[in-house]
Amino acid sequence: MRYPPRLGHLATRPVVVNRLVPTYARAHQIDEQEAGQRLTRALAGSLWEDLLEATWEAMKGRVKRLDEQGLLEKVATTLEERPLRYGRAVDTTPAWSAFMMMLDLEIGTAGDAARRVMETEQGRKMMAAGLAEAGLFLATELTRGK
Repeated sequence: MRYPPRLGHLATRPVVVNRLVPTYARAHQIDEQEAGQRLTRALAGSLWEDLLEATWEAMKGRVKRLDEQGLLEKVATTLEERPLRYGRAVDTTPAWSAFMMMLDLEIGTAGDAARRVMETEQGRKMMAAGLAEAGLFLATELTRGK
């Protein structure tokens, strides 16, 4: 595993989905319930592991003064009172757009042309940047507590 198992126990799929719902809903111009359903489907597969790894890497780079245990305690403290609250909506950047495309490809709402673009060298670089951007966002959301 590329991140501590406890991170997956704290930042469960529903927690992560709810943090991403506002941004996804705004980007796709859909309601939050539909966004939540799509995100749940998208994160049911291997993208989930990649996203948690990107989140963990961003956490380690963002909060240098804490060791692994301290970082996980910070996540637990942040999620203690309202674990399922929605995250803040962020403006989409090219990297965020690539992450959104990854989600859409995962659930089959993106077309073949989008899939072909994302399979190119540039597309793979954008997907990596998108995953890192989403990981940084989640790292911030999951460590902003007390």
